[in-house]
Amino acid sequence: MRETIGIVWNPSKAAESELRTAVAAAVTAAGGDAPVLHWFETSVDDPGAGAARAARTAGCSVVVAAGGDGTVRAVAGALGETAAEDGPSVELGIIPLGTGNLLARNLGVPLGDAEAAFARVLTGDSRTLDLGEATITHADGNEEVQAFVVMVGFGIDAQMIVETDDELKARAGWLAYVESLGRAAAETEVVEFSLSLDGKDPQPEQAHTLLVANCGTIQGGITLLPDAEPDDGELDMLVLRADGVAAWLDTMRNMVWENGLKRLLTGADRAESSETTGHLRAKRVRVELPHPHAFEVDGDDFEDVIAFEARILPAALRVR
Repeated sequence: MRETIGIVWNPSKAAESELRTAVAAAVTAAGGDAPVLHWFETSVDDPGAGAARAARTAGCSVVVAAGGDGTVRAVAGALGETAAEDGPSVELGIIPLGTGNLLARNLGVPLGDAEAAFARVLTGDSRTLDLGEATITHADGNEEVQAFVVMVGFGIDAQMIVETDDELKARAGWLAYVESLGRAAAETEVVEFSLSLDGKDPQPEQAHTLLVANCGTIQGGITLLPDAEPDDGELDMLVLRADGVAAWLDTMRNMVWENGLKRLLTGADRAESSETTGHLRAKRVRVELPHPHAFEVDGDDFEDVIAFEARILPAALRVR
């Protein structure tokens, strides 16, 4: 029986003719019965969720997100909507066309090669994937719920996204984030906030950055959270408290030595914390901030956030 595949395509990331040529080449190379393909274009008003729902309604057994992190996040969130009742009924595929391509990096999806990425969709086995859900509270009291597949948080990571020049990102890809890192570091400060894990009493914490992650690898192949696995049913947190040159040296030692080379040599299965760097795990995280912050969700920035709650939805997706 021929498989029905929906391709949710972001036209700002690739020319339609190039993408169709790559998909056709992968289908030809795979042989066998060619799948039935349905194409759904995203827009500024609908970055992928509506298109993914339309693909599901059209009977697609696989929905492929062809775009950047925003497209992948939108499609994954839409596909995970019914998982709580029925489990994942439609599988997710990825053709990474963006600058970060964070989920693709973490799953080993070919980057910069649309044909190879779609070949994986056609021939690869599927695996379970957890889905994160963040409820964000803004300074004006409004709340919104955003799905995520990689990570959310505030601090240097979020400020770096705010500071990144869009034109430079279009030309230089993920290297544009490096250019913005210095300005982001200058704009971040250590703040005291409230942190509650798995419904326990809130505890005071001091840090300039908090990342809550389903996956641990970011741009450039850098692994920030070595314990994070996208299918373990938990969220991993990285708390960065460094304030000053000496403290930053401790942070770098923790990342490069204790959770890098030393971990490889000893085979340790849990990340080590230090005075300036904390590693935590939970299924649900609630944070209340002392004043509005920039907040990032899989590379998208949200302004004036004063609180958020993140939870994990285990095995809400299946991905190829």
